[in-house]
Amino acid sequence: MANIINFSEAASIGIHGMILIAKSDKPMNAIQLSEKLNKSKHHIGKVLQRLVKEGFLNSFRGPTGGFTLKADPSKVKLLDIYSAIEGKIVVKRCEHHHKICPADKCIFDNLTSKMTEDFIKHMDNEILIDYL
Repeated sequence: MANIINFSEAASIGIHGMILIAKSDKPMNAIQLSEKLNKSKHHIGKVLQRLVKEGFLNSFRGPTGGFTLKADPSKVKLLDIYSAIEGKIVVKRCEHHHKICPADKCIFDNLTSKMTEDFIKHMDNEILIDYL
């Protein structure tokens, strides 16, 4: 079955992981997150280390280690988390500009750019604290 919009597993792990960590009163490790998210602990560790590097999380080693929230959840937008994992979102218009279209108007009516703009607006308005 085809999907028009694909949300990467890494972005999903990053956003859901941040919410779970923010809700926890103690560090959460990759194994605990793996059980809650039903994803590979290795993939979770890789994604969350990216969020540590970007300043969203703290990371602690050892038997009582794990990840804790470093950033203020009232200031973290879901778009910030998404962009930290996937990179800056670029809105692209149709590259053909009717050069190859058999019609006088765009077949897609720049639907993908509109959907991208809506996604950016939605994620920019969603704050981490609203999910706690």
